This record gives sequence, C-alpha cells and structure tokens, in this order.
Amino acid sequence: MSELPKPTFGQYVGYQFGRTLPDSLQDWVRRDLVGPGASVRYLIRFTVPVVPLLLLFLLIPGPVWVPLAMMALLFLPLVYFAVALMQVYRRHRLHSHGLDPDLVAEKAQRRADRVRDDYERRHGRA
Repeated sequence: MSELPKPTFGQYVGYQFGRTLPDSLQDWVRRDLVGPGASVRYLIRFTVPVVPLLLLFLLIPGPVWVPLAMMALLFLPLVYFAVALMQVYRRHRLHSHGLDPDLVAEKAQRRADRVRDDYERRHGRA
C-alpha cells in the first residue's frame, strides 16, 4: 500500500489555521477529516492550544482549587461546544477543499445500512 502524500510543515501549519491545501493532498485531507481518529485529532486541535493560557490561572494566589475551578469553568464549555460543532466544522473543511461534505456521515450511514441489512436478513425481507 503506497503512502499518501503529506503536506509540508508550512502547509500543515497553514492547514491548522484554516488554509486550503492543494488538490494533490485531497486524499490526505479526506483521511484527516473523516478517517480513523478524526474526532480525536479535531478535539486535540481545539483544546491543546488553550491549555497554556489556562495554566496561567495557577499563578493566582490562594487555594489551588480556586484557579482549578476557574480553569474548569472555561475548559468544560470549550470542550462541550467543540464537540457540538464538530460535524459542522468538518463539513466546512471538506467543502472548502472541494470534497463532498456528506463524507462526514459516511461511517454512520454504513453502520445504519448494516443494521438495516441485518434486520431484513433476520426477519425475512432480504
């Protein structure tokens, strides 16, 4: 199996900030946005850059639980909204790269098709 062409470091950094990659890297973009581990990569992209800023709360004097609570008050909604908007963001990135936005639902559609086929096979409709 041949390796997918990967973006250069500069292209990758630009991609992280929303730039569109060349058409020669569409397979890589597709795998990045809808391939195995895409959800984890998405969450890492949105949460890791915020962690250093949140760690600044530890410089606030007082009991440790106060800055930890303030960090949680910011971090938990960030994760919540990142998860809630995951499909929207991934569809937008697919569309901006000239790929079919419905690829995001491809895995769920395959699972629904398997469940339907299994149901029809078990209940005599096949």
